[in-house]
Amino acid sequence: MKKVFIIHGFQGRPNTNWFPWLMEELSKEKIYACALPMPTPYEPVKREWVEIMNFIIKEPDEEVFLVGHSLGVLAILLYLQTLNIKSKIGGAVLVSGPITKIEKEDHNLVNNFMSQDFDFNYLKSVCQNFTIIHGDNDPDVPFSDALYLKEKLGANLISIKDGGHLNGLAGFYKLPAALEAVTAMM
Repeated sequence: MKKVFIIHGFQGRPNTNWFPWLMEELSKEKIYACALPMPTPYEPVKREWVEIMNFIIKEPDEEVFLVGHSLGVLAILLYLQTLNIKSKIGGAVLVSGPITKIEKEDHNLVNNFMSQDFDFNYLKSVCQNFTIIHGDNDPDVPFSDALYLKEKLGANLISIKDGGHLNGLAGFYKLPAALEAVTAMM
């Protein structure tokens, strides 16, 4: 059975932004979808976020797909690095994900998620399908981060014109590009 796990970002919740819409659209296709409630979203600890993903996903396989927004993208990358080399997931959709330090005063906790280098070859060995979706005018995460991830992961890149951070504050309560990306991987 195909399963989609959605990982929210910093100060996020599972029932915000376009996550409920995506879950509903996937359920219409008889695909299990769940937005995970990540612990302490206002003071995230990367170890805790990865532990909850390991606990809920349990046995990752090619029927598992991950969708992350903002800090959820980093959580997905960290999670993938914990997988056994024999594990393979079906794919990951990375939306508005930072990969460089964010130059905002209140984002030190987000920057702490970036305190380790990613082994991109390893990430590609446990997840062969990546799509990156990014607003071309994101005020929080520069578009260059999306270009960097595209190059390092060999990912597809979808640029959303005037998308901002692709969250509710930017008016995104639906994100058809995410639905199309995850279903294309299946």
